[in-house]
Amino acid sequence: MAIADVSGKSIPELISLRGRNAVVTGGARGIGLAICQRLAEAGANMVVGDVREDLGKEAAEHLAQHWGVKALFCAVDVSDGVSIAHLADKTVQELGGIDIWVNNAAIFPHSPVLEMSDEQWDRVLDINLRGTFIGAREAAKRMIGAQKGGVIINVASTAGYRGGPTNPHYVASKHGVRGLTKSLAIALGPHNIRVLALAPTWISTPGILESGRDPSTFEPPPLGRFGVPDDVGRVALFCASDLSMLMTGSTIAVDAGALA
Repeated sequence: MAIADVSGKSIPELISLRGRNAVVTGGARGIGLAICQRLAEAGANMVVGDVREDLGKEAAEHLAQHWGVKALFCAVDVSDGVSIAHLADKTVQELGGIDIWVNNAAIFPHSPVLEMSDEQWDRVLDINLRGTFIGAREAAKRMIGAQKGGVIINVASTAGYRGGPTNPHYVASKHGVRGLTKSLAIALGPHNIRVLALAPTWISTPGILESGRDPSTFEPPPLGRFGVPDDVGRVALFCASDLSMLMTGSTIAVDAGALA
């Protein structure tokens, strides 16, 4: 069955997510939290998946109180397939199904190539790429079972377009996310499941600042500044909504022109 033609809908109808259920991994802070906030503002019920229980519960409570949606926290370790499956199952049990799944959780360590251990390489690929694949697979299984279609959004990076001397594991993982997005789009399109990726530039998040890297000190991109989390959250909302109904397999650069 072909994807729906939504030409007859108004802008408010196209952007509304009311009645839909969304999961965001790494949703307790930074880009993930910004995505949660915009999806909830559009009416989606939310599941905040994260390893940080304190921040995750706080985020879910804020979403429910501020936007009047159903919101809950579920602990998840995206390097563990069993944990991801539990997140998907809990979403179905608590909310009734999955309409939107955002694979956002990732880590961003640095290590010179010749000093990088096998364990360091494996950890980044396990979380950033393997976790994205398993999250997409588990979400798709449940979307297909419900026969309603859905949207999967993978958070890649501008690092998925170029190299880096001290983060080859991160670069490789984000190149992989872009390729995975294309393959998933082809495989899941017949089930009316759209798959898109976002490629943010430097974004001022708590994780980036805690690492000692401050984007405000870098040479600015063509648009004059690097990003804040909501810059990505707004594009994620576009991808999750019916505004992007005929889009799948693409990676959307949220880069202030950094890749130009």
